[in-house]
Amino acid sequence: MKLSAPIRTLTAAALLTTGLLAAPMASAAPTPERPGAAALAAPDIPVADVKAHLSELQSIADANGGNRAHGEPGYKASIDYIKAKLDAAGFTTSVKEFTTGGSTGYNLVADWPGGDEGQVLMAGAHLDSVDSGPGINDNGSGSAAVLETALAVSREQLKPAKHLRFAWWGAEELGLVGSQNYVDSLPEDERSKISGYLNFDMIGSPNPGYFVYDDDPAIEKVFKDYFAGLNVQTEIETEGDGRSDHASFLDAGIPVGGLFTGAGNSKSSAQAEKWGGTAGEAFDRCYHSSCDTTKNIDETALDRNSDAIAHAIWELSS
Repeated sequence: MKLSAPIRTLTAAALLTTGLLAAPMASAAPTPERPGAAALAAPDIPVADVKAHLSELQSIADANGGNRAHGEPGYKASIDYIKAKLDAAGFTTSVKEFTTGGSTGYNLVADWPGGDEGQVLMAGAHLDSVDSGPGINDNGSGSAAVLETALAVSREQLKPAKHLRFAWWGAEELGLVGSQNYVDSLPEDERSKISGYLNFDMIGSPNPGYFVYDDDPAIEKVFKDYFAGLNVQTEIETEGDGRSDHASFLDAGIPVGGLFTGAGNSKSSAQAEKWGGTAGEAFDRCYHSSCDTTKNIDETALDRNSDAIAHAIWELSS
């Protein structure tokens, strides 16, 4: 998540009910992790597999000067790692180049075959770190969870009603550059086909909160209902307004939603009572720092949010 940006104004189109909620798919049997009515057809996303991707991103940073920032070799190596996984899983991938700050940046876009290409559901995360550290929570966490959800789509051979597209954005830390470049490059008729964009930027904060974007009522409800099924209270996300890649889509009138576990703001006493953790301490004390390593992840938050991503993809694409 980038440091700061002007607060974005919600467009009227983004606030309209979008029809994203189709009739729910058949429920799976309740489990302790996915109880009652919250359990739909989405598979469990193994947190060990998400953490394995984070370990790879850490290794990439370690081998490339300690970061995965725009214009640095660690970023391109991160793109190559994720692309190889998706290619092997049967996705159609493309790497789209752009230039900012005198360096070449890269967006990775992956399409799952099938579904109505007139209705495209997208999920994405920024893949770049700041130059001061490896960026494992910000935003290896979102990137790894979106990757593992995409791989679950392949394993399950999902046949969604809507077309599924996954994306990993470059140069978010420099001002949402990659995602804005992607949206700007789309002809108007292609933009109009995107029925929703889901953004995941920092979902494993070590002192986590459970925040849900409130930009679109239908998408918001899917996430809130999921966490309610886990008996986890949520709050509306405000710390990152306009500061992550969903803003590029929101400004273009595309419905958006997403999840967030907190950055540099401090957890209040009421939030600590609700979620556990330490009041008066930042949600992520290593935000934009060299200590944002694989040790800077809360496994429970990463697990819950990864499963919530899959739940939303399955439900909103049905």
